[in-house]
Amino acid sequence: MRIEVKAKNAPQPIGPYSQAIVAGDYLFISGQGPIDPDTKKAITGDIEAQTKQTLENIKEILQAAGLTFEKVIKTTIFLKEMEDFTRMNAVYATYFKVSPPARTTIQANLPIPGALIEIDAVAYFR
Repeated sequence: MRIEVKAKNAPQPIGPYSQAIVAGDYLFISGQGPIDPDTKKAITGDIEAQTKQTLENIKEILQAAGLTFEKVIKTTIFLKEMEDFTRMNAVYATYFKVSPPARTTIQANLPIPGALIEIDAVAYFR
């Protein structure tokens, strides 16, 4: 089973990829950034504002699949600057309050102009 998930209130793909794919019992969410779904551009602001927007975009995709953050089992966080880690982590913790997922955080050059963060996620339906 392979099903594409489309969330109308999250940024639409700008290339040959899907917002998310259901494969078996798993939902694989493509990397999401601090894109405003209305303007289709990265929001301006600090790492806290960009982290919140990124996680809100992920939330919309989770909801389109009938899931919540409690079902996320793995995330990968890409930061433009590792010095933003502590402030990003404070916002991230407000979305994953109970049994947070496994996580990897790395510094990376990000493809979205003005973006300080990108996050991908894997969720489990059971």
